[in-house]
Amino acid sequence: MATIFTKIIKGEIPCYKIAEDEKYFAFLDINPLAKGHLLVIPKQETDYLFDLEDDHLAGMMVFAKKIAVAQKKAISCKRVGVAVLGLEVPHAHIHLVPMNSEADINFRNPKLQLTQEEFENIAIAIRENL
Repeated sequence: MATIFTKIIKGEIPCYKIAEDEKYFAFLDINPLAKGHLLVIPKQETDYLFDLEDDHLAGMMVFAKKIAVAQKKAISCKRVGVAVLGLEVPHAHIHLVPMNSEADINFRNPKLQLTQEEFENIAIAIRENL
């Protein structure tokens, strides 16, 4: 059965897409820790990040780097943090979280409640910096 992320890639579930290529997909997290928090996923449905072939994992990190550079230009932050948890959805993914302190990437923090307009504006700002 397809994961929720596979359904997002296929357009069956809407998302605030940032970028995609033939192997990877990036979109805003709808339960963000910070404005601009997003996910980078492989289009290949693989449960565990470290089960990806080496070249596929390396390519995913290069793709994530491009997104993070644009993200940092669009969102006021000191760094873009990277987190790999992988327990909430059985599809490999990387969280990219704009942060000004280590506390900003604590997944126990309350999630932001953003409007559709806020999500759309954030997505536009990041895409404009790609």
